[in-house]
Amino acid sequence: MSSDRIQRLNSIGIIWDLRNQSIGFSLKVKNRFDELCAFKAQNGHCNVSTLDAHTKSLGKWVSPVGFIWDLLEQAKRVLQEEYLELKPHTATQFRRLYLGSP
Repeated sequence: MSSDRIQRLNSIGIIWDLRNQSIGFSLKVKNRFDELCAFKAQNGHCNVSTLDAHTKSLGKWVSPVGFIWDLLEQAKRVLQEEYLELKPHTATQFRRLYLGSP
């Protein structure tokens, strides 16, 4: 894990307590997670704004956790990876492997 990621996790209250590995995060993080669940129940999503005064603090907390915010960009990355994986196959191999055609 990069030092930047560790620093961001520390900033949201992660406790690196080796004596109690089953918990892995502090009460502060648990409370924020519960707050995020309540936000999702009310709004139907986890896209918490950092621009709204009521959600700014939660939005800042959510951003270091590493959620995928740009679903279109994520979908493009996944498709690109799949394309690169399939690229070596010829059209015939592709039809045979993925479409079940002879």
